[in-house]
Amino acid sequence: MPLSPERIVGTELMPVYEKIDRGERLSREDGLLLATHPNLSGIGYMANIVRERRHGAKTYFVRNQHINYTNICNKFCKFCSFYAKKGGPAPYQMTLDEVKHRLEWHRDVPLTEIHMVGGINPRLPYEYYLDLVRIVKEARPGVHVKAFTAVEIVEIARQGKVTVDQALADLIEAGLDSLPGGGIEILSERVHKELFGKKLNGEEWKDVARSAAKLGLRQYATMLYGHVETVEERVDHLIQIRELQDETGNFLTMTPLSFHPEATELEHIEAPTGEDDLRAIALSRLLLDNFEHIKSFWIMNSVPVTQMALWYGADDADGLVHEYEITYKEGDFGNKTQVLTYDNMVAMIQEAGRIPVERDCFYNEITTEQLHATVQPKLTPIPMARA
Repeated sequence: MPLSPERIVGTELMPVYEKIDRGERLSREDGLLLATHPNLSGIGYMANIVRERRHGAKTYFVRNQHINYTNICNKFCKFCSFYAKKGGPAPYQMTLDEVKHRLEWHRDVPLTEIHMVGGINPRLPYEYYLDLVRIVKEARPGVHVKAFTAVEIVEIARQGKVTVDQALADLIEAGLDSLPGGGIEILSERVHKELFGKKLNGEEWKDVARSAAKLGLRQYATMLYGHVETVEERVDHLIQIRELQDETGNFLTMTPLSFHPEATELEHIEAPTGEDDLRAIALSRLLLDNFEHIKSFWIMNSVPVTQMALWYGADDADGLVHEYEITYKEGDFGNKTQVLTYDNMVAMIQEAGRIPVERDCFYNEITTEQLHATVQPKLTPIPMARA
């Protein structure tokens, strides 16, 4: 005989469970309870109810490649190990030919998405960004270009001496298909001033999101957690994102991002634990009732935690992620070998007891003979950003 919900979630969480059972929106107070209550398995149980109500056992993934066109940046965020600095990564700026060459590296892979972001390099002219999108479309016809955080969009507009709306329109004409998350980390003015004061503040970030929505440019949302933010600020971030989604309806997915302190100005901070990662996933799934998808980014969460996250609210495992360069392992700036093969991804999802579904960037399912072939449930060891 199955256990009753109260046996699983406990008396304190039963009011939240009853709201979830009725399909009601959770309050900020509910979010604070979920963010602090010790019964993580009970919270995961509730998040899984919502996840399976929407997607059953399906877990989505995409064939993608990341291109980080420059690591020169004038924002100097304290949580970042990516930008060029003394004792850190050497500065680089890709030419258009170099970008094209990077795309040629994976000519044999039937990629669906090119994810392209970089530092804020004030020497890059307006046309560079437009040509960047064009060269991707030329080199990989039909590929989806997901590029430029809100911070980059504001810089692009500044370089072109145009409005954000005009910059977005020009980028769309060049071939831009969607905007990635990122650029705000946590919607908290306190954290903004302490860690990334030279970047956009929360309201400026929201204004870029509104401009994208007005032009029909779909976008993704993120939350960077595990640095100096408080539990209350995590919950408030999700509530603000939920309100913005109520307003625009333009976000496709929420991706909680696990902070990696290695080689940053915050390297004295302990990294988030697997428990932190699972709670962030579950909290996102339970609070964001107007988001269809919650993603576990395996590079930052690790493969094993991502497998568990598929039972804590996540329905998306991201993608194959060729050449991810944003998160560095301390003392290992030259090693960017972070990739899952197609069979690795399928096996990872199947091993977790879920059904792998290849998708495009708008979550249309892609059916391939390979996906339905038998894949041995064995994972190939891969270098991870954090063990």
